[in-house]
Amino acid sequence: MKTHSRPRVAALVLAAGCSSRMGGANKLLEELAGIPLVQWVVNAALASRASSVIVVTGYAAQQVENLVAGPRVSIVRNPDHAQGLSTSLNHGIAALPSDVEGVVVLLGDMPYIGASHIDVLIERYAAQPSIIVPMKEGRHGNPILWPRSCFKEIQAITGDRGARELLAHHADQIASVGIDTDAIFTDVDTIEMLNIVRAVC
Repeated sequence: MKTHSRPRVAALVLAAGCSSRMGGANKLLEELAGIPLVQWVVNAALASRASSVIVVTGYAAQQVENLVAGPRVSIVRNPDHAQGLSTSLNHGIAALPSDVEGVVVLLGDMPYIGASHIDVLIERYAAQPSIIVPMKEGRHGNPILWPRSCFKEIQAITGDRGARELLAHHADQIASVGIDTDAIFTDVDTIEMLNIVRAVC
């Protein structure tokens, strides 16, 4: 069986948003089974094969940082977080170690993503360096692994937009990975969704 050396792929957790659809609550601080939402995501990144873990904070930065700070976590504070998701991507990409080959971009409100999901993306990248996207039943989900060749384009995005829009421009560079779980679609944007996630957590 052909083996592949493990690539240096970082995990970038975006945790700077203001939870505008949560009615005043900061969703990242809300608990599931006694663990704050953002900590679920950071714990998954730490348990994965990612070579480093970077967390971008912004809104309620100190509270979020108090939860996720640790010797293996690099924290980047985004002073421009009110200008949208793209600013967190920009600050996060800029803070990546210079030797990483790629980055798995994780959203801080997706608690069902586990280390095994991240590792599947990294393993696929090791076999086929490209943009690695999880897929279930024909739908692309998150997180997405982006190779270094896309970093400048990601940093050029502006406003409250993520990097997914780049997928259409790089359709020939995408390798999909089948993941048989709705975890890749489940994010917590509203109180209603938080209650649904809590009910099954």
